[in-house]
Amino acid sequence: MAKLVNLRQARKDRARSEKRAKGDENAAKFGRTKAERDLEAARADKARAHLDAHKRDPE
Repeated sequence: MAKLVNLRQARKDRARSEKRAKGDENAAKFGRTKAERDLEAARADKARAHLDAHKRDPE
């Protein structure tokens, strides 16, 4: 006996996989995750604060 296939669900599954493939392609093109961007910004802020803490006041 043949396996029954829900056509609506198959259509949705295909659309999901196409959308996922396009997203992966865009991620490879355009770069970094949000976590990586946030980490870089936090490191830059910390480095800026470190330098500012060591400034000498002009007299």
